[in-house]
Amino acid sequence: MRIDATDVRKTYGDVTALDGLSLSVPSGSTFGIIGTNGAGKSTLFRLLVGHDRPDAGSVSVGGTDVTEDGRRVRERVGYLPEHVGFPDGLTGWEVLGVHRAIRGLPTDGRIADAIERVGLTPAEADRRVSGYSNGMGRRLGLATVLLPDPDVLVLDEPTAGLDPRGVDEFHAIVEEIAAETDATVVFCSHVLGEVERLCDRAAVLHDGRVRAAGPVDELAAADPLAGRDGEAATGSGRERDGLRAAFREAVGDDAARRGEVDAEEVAP
Repeated sequence: MRIDATDVRKTYGDVTALDGLSLSVPSGSTFGIIGTNGAGKSTLFRLLVGHDRPDAGSVSVGGTDVTEDGRRVRERVGYLPEHVGFPDGLTGWEVLGVHRAIRGLPTDGRIADAIERVGLTPAEADRRVSGYSNGMGRRLGLATVLLPDPDVLVLDEPTAGLDPRGVDEFHAIVEEIAAETDATVVFCSHVLGEVERLCDRAAVLHDGRVRAAGPVDELAAADPLAGRDGEAATGSGRERDGLRAAFREAVGDDAARRGEVDAEEVAP
């Protein structure tokens, strides 16, 4: 399912979160949005699922304007926010049962399927969530958004707070979902390697605008840091639009504002 954001603007008081952002996510792609803190990633995601409204511009999912019919969009989109919590006294099975009931979904084995898909064992699903690790909690959160078999998955910093093993395991789950379904997967991160591993397309956000966007392989080829045999690519104005170059510039801009180290030290 295709996603389109056109000249989107959003402010919170004196803070401009999105400043004329335009972005298209092709149907069926795995799309990574990368940027530093405050780039506008989470704001964009809240607009995508109708949890907030743009001050100007438009956001559509599958041709449906989110502002005009947010309920219809939310029925087709699974959203995992960065911070998600569950009642400590419930087990994983019970949490999923509550989510199934709230959404009016049938009792057709989808809970067991979701648990298996995210890699929780039956014994883990029977445990109270108060005893879950961060990784198990993120898996359970993903299972809740998979229950309705959504056309779009929107994952906000899905690996935040996970240890390296947890990150690898979560990556494997996302890769499997992308390979086995037609769902459009969109997630944001501030880790460049994560986007390069999982995504076929990506965008760099900075100061509420898109600094670079396109297929990951083309962005990498255009990047002066991704030249052959360790040499920088030369002779093309497009090299400034490379994924790593754009991200380094964004990190450098943020560091300069704070009077910190330059981008060469922050984003090797």
